[in-house]
Amino acid sequence: MATLSSCRMPVCGNVASRRPAVAPTMLGGLPVRSAQVGAAARLHMVKPIVPVRLSQPVPIRTQAAEEVKELDALETTVSKVVGVKLAPQVVTLTFIAIWYAMNIGFNLLNKTIFKYFPYPYTVSTIHVVVGLVYCVAVYAVGLKSWSFGRAVNKAELKSIVGPAAMHAIGHVAANISFAAVAISLTHTVKTLEPAFNVLLTKVILGESTPLPVLLTLVPIMVGAGLGWFGVALASAGELSFNWTGFLTAMASNLTFGFRAVWSKQAMTKSLDGTAVYAYTTLISVLICVPWALLAEGSTLKAGIEAAIAKVGAQHFYTDLLMVGLLYHLYNQFAFNTLERVSPVSHGVCNVVKRVAIIGSSVFFFNQTLTSQALVGTCIALAGTWLYTDMSAKARKKAAPPPPAGGVTPAAA
Repeated sequence: MATLSSCRMPVCGNVASRRPAVAPTMLGGLPVRSAQVGAAARLHMVKPIVPVRLSQPVPIRTQAAEEVKELDALETTVSKVVGVKLAPQVVTLTFIAIWYAMNIGFNLLNKTIFKYFPYPYTVSTIHVVVGLVYCVAVYAVGLKSWSFGRAVNKAELKSIVGPAAMHAIGHVAANISFAAVAISLTHTVKTLEPAFNVLLTKVILGESTPLPVLLTLVPIMVGAGLGWFGVALASAGELSFNWTGFLTAMASNLTFGFRAVWSKQAMTKSLDGTAVYAYTTLISVLICVPWALLAEGSTLKAGIEAAIAKVGAQHFYTDLLMVGLLYHLYNQFAFNTLERVSPVSHGVCNVVKRVAIIGSSVFFFNQTLTSQALVGTCIALAGTWLYTDMSAKARKKAAPPPPAGGVTPAAA
């Protein structure tokens, strides 16, 4: 044992004598005595590990990666005014505003036409035919990005046929409902569209919507319903109801839900929302023309003559041309919006749009806006804000954490 002790002491002594040379430091601003050298050296050896936080720059680099994301041509132009970070949001909100304005104009003019020309199959067909003429015209003058963009391959065409068929069927169904009942009744039934979108997004895309986000859909639909009921009470005949109007509005919800989800799948970087809708319009014409001839062809001539006798030929044909243009353009901006948001968000935008349509019809037809309608509108808008907020939180929570070591995938 004595021998072992004598062997250890020189070794420890040598270590102790070498460590101060490596780190002749001050502890707390005071000199370190020789008896404290071993402890001080051990403390100094682990000290560099604590203050050096290699993972600290991660949020900064992640934020930079988000800000430098690729912008499209329109966003690049807008970014010169509002900045890179706000450009995508500004473009999306602008698309929504134009979509709303044109949709309101379409609904008011469309309902006016049905009052003197109650042929929903034919009017639906005119909508898509005028849209197709528009697409061909802008393509012919070289504005390809405003129309078909480019020729599609077989796989792309196959992905478009499904949503195009749903679009045609849903469009005809909605117009049958508009012709059968008041605008407010149809739009009330169609406030259920977000629920259809949530269900179909889960079934087709396999994407689940968090429960807090789902709960925010309730005030949106309830508020829109209250908004309609207030308008309905304030106008004569608005409480008319028939099963044709109800069932066709529900059919429109289902088919437009399929259209929204399938169209989202069809959109790619090389085939944007405008191109998808242009091809959708082309396919819709092929579906609607024979359908209208079968449903209303035998009485169409008499209906046109009666309409011209009521409003005049110029008025009649101008209305049909304008309603077709409004229909195509509002749907084009709706598709552009869908390209930038989720199908459920698109459905929520549709609900708020219906509130705007009902409110605008109050002024257009000189109706009285009741306090109940105003409260309903406020509830729907508040629900939309809640939905947006909860969706953002859900996406942030579901986002994968940054890689260990402080290096983002883009920088690796």
